[in-house]
Amino acid sequence: QVQLVESGGGLVQAGGSLRLSCAASGRTFSNYAMGWFRQAPGKERDFVAGIKWSGTNTYYAASVKGRFTISRDNAKNTVYLQMNSLKSEDTAVYYCTADLWGSGASEDWKYDYWGQGTQVTVSS
Repeated sequence: QVQLVESGGGLVQAGGSLRLSCAASGRTFSNYAMGWFRQAPGKERDFVAGIKWSGTNTYYAASVKGRFTISRDNAKNTVYLQMNSLKSEDTAVYYCTADLWGSGASEDWKYDYWGQGTQVTVSS
């Protein structure tokens, strides 16, 4: 089992920044691809960003590319999502996910573990 705990969400004005963190425990963190997904009220859950287990590859949704950056610190068992130039449409609950030996893919069914989520609200 892998436990994932997100933090760093909150209320921010449009154009501002937030950094989400996801602390993992339970298994060897460096063996897992990590992903971030989000779900806005009344909408489907969408892929945001992913990073391969090796950290060599990162992937982004078109809507966040150039504004968001995913990174990982294997020594701290933590993955981050730096979010800049936030827009009202970024408002959602953000979920951290883990996929053993994964590539950081955009398909949610590939991920084995999910955190509880953290709310991000961007006011316009």
